[in-house]
Formats: sequence, C-alpha cells, structure tokens
Amino acid sequence: MSGSKPRCIVFDLGNVLVRWHPRNAFTPLFQDDDRDLDHFLENICNMDWHNRLDAGLTFREAITELSLRHPDHADMIAAYDTCWDQMFDGVILENVELLTKLHGAGVPLFALSNFPAEKFESFCRTFDFMELFRDVVVSGQEGVIKPAPEIYRILLSRTGHAAKDTLFIDDRLDNTSAAAALGFRTHHFQTPATLRETLRELGLAD
Repeated sequence: MSGSKPRCIVFDLGNVLVRWHPRNAFTPLFQDDDRDLDHFLENICNMDWHNRLDAGLTFREAITELSLRHPDHADMIAAYDTCWDQMFDGVILENVELLTKLHGAGVPLFALSNFPAEKFESFCRTFDFMELFRDVVVSGQEGVIKPAPEIYRILLSRTGHAAKDTLFIDDRLDNTSAAAALGFRTHHFQTPATLRETLRELGLAD
C-alpha cells in the first residue's frame, strides 16, 4: 500500500493487539482432550453463538438459553462467562509498540471491535494500551457487529474522518473487505512485519 498519510488509524483489538481464542480458557477444563474440546467449540459454544454476545446479548441470557439446549454441558457453557479472562493470551507486543509510537507521533487512533459490552470495561482495565485510543466503537454496545456496513458508519460518525482518510486494520478478511467497499483504506493483518511495512509505506513507521 502506498499513498498519502491517513488522517486517522482504526485498530481491531482481538488478534491484532491482543491474542484471543476460547481454546485458551477451555483446554485445561477439558484436560487436554482435544476431540471433546473441538466438538464443544464447534457445535455448542461456537462462533455463531459467540457472535450473539458480540451483538449485545447478555452472558446470562445466552448461557441460560444454550444450557437448556445442552444441559449435559451446562457447567462448561457457564465457564464461557467465568473463564472469559483466560481466553486472552497476552499482547502482540510488536503491534502494541507500533500503536504507542503512532500515539507519540500524534496520529489520531481509534478502535473498532466485535466485543461483548459487559466485558469491555474490565478489558480496558487490564490492557493499558486502551488509553491510547481517542474513542472505541464496541459492537456489543452498538448492537451490530462487523462486517455489517452499519458499524463502519457508526465508526465514521465517531472519528469525524472520511473513510478515504482512514486506515482500518483487522485480522479478518471479511471485515477489511466490508470496510474497503465503503471506501476505507485497509490492511488485512497477518503478521507484525507486514503491518509495519504498510505503515512504513505510508510514512508512519521507521
């Protein structure tokens, strides 16, 4: 990617700035039984179900509903709430360092994340880099998730910048494709090295 510097940069959070996967929390609970764990994450607490949390459904509602359908897994389903913090596996240090340098250079920074509303405050307390953002659009608070176009329009209304002047960074191609269709400049994150190269081409990294 090349061209003029964007006027603001928008980061996704999970798997861009901090590693996240439910498997991190559930592997010990399943005592390293990968087959049962795979079945649980693919057929019970799967991403379709998780997306409803990101869209604003409360953990209490989601867990109650799912436990009625799978009573034999009720304890594990409940752990999706109680073990939430264990789903995170540390920051992606290279990207947090880039974020810090961009902030120090005065680049306006924002975040857009699919994230359950009721877990967001504790996340901000845990990860200091959240203080670097001028604003954060959280799907669970807005009631709509990426890649729905509406959430990108909400983002633009919050940043005050046009899509063409905004660089959006996300690890999911469907999310960056949706943003690109609305005129955003995008970077599909895969490695810190390729992100740094994109920022270097834009004159934003060494």
